[in-house]
Amino acid sequence: MTAQITVSHSAWRWRVAAGLLGVLSATGMYLWWVLLGPWGYALPPGYNVPEGPCDQRVFVYGTLRNPLVRWLIVGRRIATVPAAVSGFDKRHLDIQPLPDGRVPGEVFAVGPRELARLDRYERLGVRYERVCLVLESGEPVWVYRRLPV
Repeated sequence: MTAQITVSHSAWRWRVAAGLLGVLSATGMYLWWVLLGPWGYALPPGYNVPEGPCDQRVFVYGTLRNPLVRWLIVGRRIATVPAAVSGFDKRHLDIQPLPDGRVPGEVFAVGPRELARLDRYERLGVRYERVCLVLESGEPVWVYRRLPV
């Protein structure tokens, strides 16, 4: 005698839905841990968040150009303005000096706490450094540059 196991269509759908929910939950928890959670990253000595009530201007040229990524990191919708930095060329996850180069991107304003969240996302002092550069418009802005490996 052989036993046959049959799974009804509703049980199959429930299992697929539960699996998808599990994957989405795990992804959400991972993103929270990496991007926003208080564990797993500490600002290295020597780096600080500029204090004061004035907003900070940040130039972005990679993943932070995506509005959804910015919203996840900063916690609010941020309006951006197209901008560019001259004298650099984009190479993978970084910008490198190049006399006749130009890197297009976007610029936006954040407060000190939001800048700290961006620092965490960029792993300031571990993967990136935050440097002050001047846009083509003459405006000074913070830019995240990859640390040498």
